[in-house]
Amino acid sequence: MGLPCIITRLVPEAMEPQVKLMARILLVDDEISIRRLLQTILAHEGHDVTTAGDGNEGLTLVNGAVFDLVITDLIMPDKEGLEMIREIRKTHPNLKIIAMTGGGHGDPTEYLTWAKAFGVQETVLKPFTRDEMVTAVRSTLGSE
Repeated sequence: MGLPCIITRLVPEAMEPQVKLMARILLVDDEISIRRLLQTILAHEGHDVTTAGDGNEGLTLVNGAVFDLVITDLIMPDKEGLEMIREIRKTHPNLKIIAMTGGGHGDPTEYLTWAKAFGVQETVLKPFTRDEMVTAVRSTLGSE
């Protein structure tokens, strides 16, 4: 008689779906250490992450593949993040974007304010914690 009770307790837990919402994310940052760190964090969260080292490479990737989210640094050589965001908005107006920065020649929050004006969903100030970035990604992917 005790066996059916054990089975009914184990089966529902064993049958619970182990599904993580996986998104295709493009990560654009000129700092390889940031790319590697974020790629590891986001992959651990179950996402498929593609990386680019500058805005030109990022635009090429955006125009050649489908992504659910772009995370971009704002201050980069060649093509800055703000330029890339403006160009993405012309061809992919509904693509979700998170902008991040930690510097430049002025107040970093000013760059993030400009990014918001260009239509990004979230902004993250560097240095950030793992939890701050994961929360920003979850919030952005969860928003319609």
